[in-house]
Parts: sequence; structure tokens; C-alpha cells
Amino acid sequence: MDNYELLVERIARSAGIDKSEVERKIEAKKAKLSGLISREGAAQIVASELGVNLDQQRLKIAEVVQGMRRVNLHGKIIKLNPVREFNKNGREGKVASFVLADDTANIRVVLWDTNHIALIEEGKINEGDFVEIFSANLRNGEIHLTSFSDIKLSNEKIEGVVTSASFQNKKIEFVKQGENVKVIGTVVKLFEPRYFEVCPECRERVVDGACGVHGKVEGQKRVIVTIVIDDGTASLRAVMFEEQLEQAGAEKDKLFGENAADYLRELLEGEEFIVNGQIRNNEFFNTLEIFVESVEKADAHKLVEELQKLIEEKGIAA
Repeated sequence: MDNYELLVERIARSAGIDKSEVERKIEAKKAKLSGLISREGAAQIVASELGVNLDQQRLKIAEVVQGMRRVNLHGKIIKLNPVREFNKNGREGKVASFVLADDTANIRVVLWDTNHIALIEEGKINEGDFVEIFSANLRNGEIHLTSFSDIKLSNEKIEGVVTSASFQNKKIEFVKQGENVKVIGTVVKLFEPRYFEVCPECRERVVDGACGVHGKVEGQKRVIVTIVIDDGTASLRAVMFEEQLEQAGAEKDKLFGENAADYLRELLEGEEFIVNGQIRNNEFFNTLEIFVESVEKADAHKLVEELQKLIEEKGIAA
């Protein structure tokens, strides 16, 4: 089940009514608002009308949907990233992030408040700890903590946390911002590769030979490539780094050669791939794109096997 279906189940369970009745109310709400609201947004309105206060409930990560505010979660920190300093529009600050997991999914959590960041800097919250998060916001598929949010250590353990990302099979025309999706499409265009350097210690971008965290460093060269994939329903920009390009069959040395663009066009354009990643909004173009986490050449036999598995899971008669 996807996040929306899990949310509908929670609403039905909390309200003491059938799931089908909740779905009927959601569709009626969407129709009343002339389709100007998503089903996820309609679900939150219906929950409120049924007296189900999602703001006061601890949700599973897989139940979180776009547009939620004041989200409460509990999970294990499976990856803690270094605290970063930034300078934006003349304003200096710090930001911290980690990956939180429970037994349904995992999600990136971003901390902006200095008091929360201090908990990490002082070693009071560490990788492997279980924590509770209160009144956080969901933004672009990530959990963001502000000064109105809270985070605390928890003694409550969770067995079998999900350490790998889960992706929903989607047609491109139906993808939404913040979703982790699997799409199958043909590469119809490849843009010129772009190159930059990262710090060998923390992997943050190096500017003028310096890392914001580690100072002067000898940067490691990286490549980023944007392609356009099409599945017959729509097209979508996809952003890939060298790891994903190698998964698609590229040789690393050729990614940094003079003819890298021609090499990649010959390798990728016209080929069909299975792409897993997160849908984000490109603010410059004001359009959705997928940040690719993994990619593989589409295999007809494997696709048939996955379809058969899906049919069996859904209980659809052959």
C-alpha cells in the first residue's frame, strides 16, 4: 500500500467507520472543491470533519503525505549527516539532517533550529538513537523541524526498521512532488554534463578550493547529468550523478573525458530504463524532476515477473 492508502486506513480506524466510507467522503470532497485539491489534502479535511485529529497522533512514516503540518513521528536515526554551515543572501546559519526509520519506511529529517542542532553537535543525539519528533512539517518529501518543533530521545525501540528506500510504481503523468517513485521510460534527451568538486571528508561542495566545514581541501571531481525520460504518458527531467550513470552502464573514466556528452548520448538516448528516485520541484524551471537514487536497464522478462507479482499481491484474477 502507498502512503495515501495507509492514511485512509488510519482515518477509518480512528473514526470507527469502513475504509470504503472514508474513500467515498474523500472523493465527494474533491468533487465539491472542483478538483482544486489533491486526494491527500481532501483526506486531511475529511479526517478533521470526522473528529480525527492527525496533529495529535503519532504517525508511521509511510502514513505521511504531502501538505501535512505538525507531524509527530517516532523512529531510529539510521544515518546522521555532518552539521553544515551556510551563507544565503548574507545570512549565515547552520543546518543538520539525518535519516529516520521505523518499521514502515524511512525519511530525511532536516533541523534548522539552533537548539536542535546543538543536540547533535554536543553528542546528545547520535546515529543509532531512537527519537520522538513533535510538530514537524513535511516539505518536498522531507521532515523539517522549526523552532516550534521538538525532538527528544526515546527508550521505545522498534524492531525491523526499514533501512532501504521504498518506491511506488508510477506513470510519469501521475507523479507528485515529494514522492519516492519507480518510473519506466525511454531517454529522449541528454543535456551537457556539468562538473564540480566535493570535499573528500564530508562530500559537501567545494567552492574556490574550500569546504564550508573543513576549510581548504583538495576537492574530488564529480559529474552531474540531466536527462529527459518519457513513458508515453508524459516526460520528466531526471538528475543523475556518476554512481547512477555507472549503474546505467557508463564507464567512469569516460564520464570525465572530452567527449563525455557524445559518449553518454550514444549510450543512453533511445534506451529504456527503470528509474528510482524522489520527485522534487526545480525552482528555476518551475517543473517537477526526479533525483535518481538508482537506475537499471529495463529487462522485459524482469518487468513481466514484477507485473505478475503485483497481480498476485492485489489478488487480480489472470
